[in-house]
Amino acid sequence: MAKKGKEKNTVNKAKHKKLMDRKKNKLRKSKESTKQRLKAIIQKANESKSEEALEQ
Repeated sequence: MAKKGKEKNTVNKAKHKKLMDRKKNKLRKSKESTKQRLKAIIQKANESKSEEALEQ
């Protein structure tokens, strides 16, 4: 059945969704930057290992 009385408050829902999207995007960006940083560190370590192997 249809809701009687006042109409739903969609303003707060939209605001909440906006804030939650910001939070999710922030987490996503931080995860991505961490992955890239670790990938760079691993690549640098692998390069140094291969240089050491060539020297010996």
